[in-house]
Amino acid sequence: MKQLEGLSALVTGGARGIGLEIASAFAREGASVLLGDVSADEAAAAAAGLASANGVKAAGIRLDVTDAASCEAAIEESVKTFGKLDILVNNAGITKDNLVLRMKPEDFDAVISVNLKGSFLMSKAAAKVMLRARTGRIINISSVVGQAGQAGQANYSASKAGLIGLTKSLAKEFAPRGVLVNAIAPGFIETRMTDALKDEAKAAVTALIPLERFGKPADVAGAALFLAGPHSSYITGQVLAVNGGMYI
Repeated sequence: MKQLEGLSALVTGGARGIGLEIASAFAREGASVLLGDVSADEAAAAAAGLASANGVKAAGIRLDVTDAASCEAAIEESVKTFGKLDILVNNAGITKDNLVLRMKPEDFDAVISVNLKGSFLMSKAAAKVMLRARTGRIINISSVVGQAGQAGQANYSASKAGLIGLTKSLAKEFAPRGVLVNAIAPGFIETRMTDALKDEAKAAVTALIPLERFGKPADVAGAALFLAGPHSSYITGQVLAVNGGMYI
């Protein structure tokens, strides 16, 4: 039997990159998947691909995680489409990098709003369903820079560090009702975001990684599958680092 047979999942920022890779891993293991993304067309196209490739139910919707009403609607759509919501992956995120002295306050606010507040809003909306059902998994995608910091990314680092604190607090609040909340802290992963780095920057980062390479989206998806599946039923409030040894 597949690990997630009969379960349903909602993945934010699910139309591409790590989010889509996680959704694909879930679909291969039998889960019905709802992809939320700021681009409804991309989410719908990605969902159609998942359904066709894996023989599962999948749908895509427009989702703005900074808007409470949009978050509530996404949870309602999952329940309407699949009858329930078992797994939420808070993956949606943005960057607006700059040195602190050059960073605009609105760029700081925008990153916090999507990466941290968005996860709070989605978790709050999902909790209403999961706590009533007395079961569920929430997986927050943090980052190695939320653990170690990073020059030029004060806003992003703060948002991802805040996500770790949010994870631990939600884990304590939700555990009595059987809802597990954990985080994944990826290091440098081969995505469109890291593809934009110049070769010298990539070389400098690689030199800091004991495994001497960037990770792949599948590495993060494997961690998410573990936290969503039956083998992590006694794990909550933890941060699973997927960083090649960059931060230990």
